[in-house]
Amino acid sequence: MAENSVPTTGAGARRAAAVLLGLGSEIAALVFKQLGEEEVRKVAAGSRELRKAPEGAVPDALKGFVDAMERVGGEAAAGDDMLREMAQKALGNDVVRRAFDGVEAPREPDEVLGPIAVADPEALAMVLAREQPQTIALVLSALDPERAAGVMERLPQDARAPILKRMATIEAVAPEVLREVGQALAVELRAVVAGGMRKVDGKKAALELLRSVPSDEQGRVVAAIEQDDPELAGEMKKKLFTFDDVANLSDRDLQQLLKEIEAPKLTLALKGARPALREKFLKNMSERAALLLSDDLAAIGAVRLSAVEEAQATIAATALDLSTKGKITIVGAADKMV
Repeated sequence: MAENSVPTTGAGARRAAAVLLGLGSEIAALVFKQLGEEEVRKVAAGSRELRKAPEGAVPDALKGFVDAMERVGGEAAAGDDMLREMAQKALGNDVVRRAFDGVEAPREPDEVLGPIAVADPEALAMVLAREQPQTIALVLSALDPERAAGVMERLPQDARAPILKRMATIEAVAPEVLREVGQALAVELRAVVAGGMRKVDGKKAALELLRSVPSDEQGRVVAAIEQDDPELAGEMKKKLFTFDDVANLSDRDLQQLLKEIEAPKLTLALKGARPALREKFLKNMSERAALLLSDDLAAIGAVRLSAVEEAQATIAATALDLSTKGKITIVGAADKMV
């Protein structure tokens, strides 16, 4: 609509335009953000009328605004309630309650948590791993989502569900509580960083070391561990000999192993096997059995990785069992053969 076709807006629009001019650009910009397009059009029209009006129109409009405010008189309390209600609609209860009741605004997470809020995710995960799920949940809830996710993926997998469950129930946390937690954890974090500590997988390192020694020595070490921790020894036995290690069996031992494996289980296991290992299995089968297995592998289609890994673990466990019974000989990578 052209400027000369804009109808007269009335004193209210002129007063609003004059007040916004008097508030200054920064405050006026914040007010405009709260207005809809129709309201902005009315203010703009009032501004155009002020521009065309005789000198002194802006002070007159401001005086009219002040006069209207003075007429509120004894209704100031009602006006306060009205302003509070309008602000709640725009900003929400928490912000308005703090602003109108004089409550201090919450500090930013990095100000409350201190160095914890900007800590390296791996170092923070090392520190938090020793804490209770509720404490971890409090800290992660106060971090920015990206950093919290980086810490979470470095925490033990079995600890994640309890932590997430507690995070989902957190609605508000007193800054004093977060500050106390942050200060305590910051001490541990400084010790971790100063000591140059880093996360290591001791179990994996031990297994790699054991795999580098002959099988008989592996057996003695695992037997010693079994006296104190049978569960750990059992886990190490399973990981010391994997499905890929079947490739080290002699043809005679592999043929003995094949007698103990069900055809569907073998098909699943070989679906994810290296071509060389698959070929070794086929070579140690009868021509008819090898042909049937090849047809099954071609027809099986896509399968879940977990199903393949389970089948391979079962075959490796069967080989271990046969070795324990003296029916086959397991050859480790470090064993010397003549």
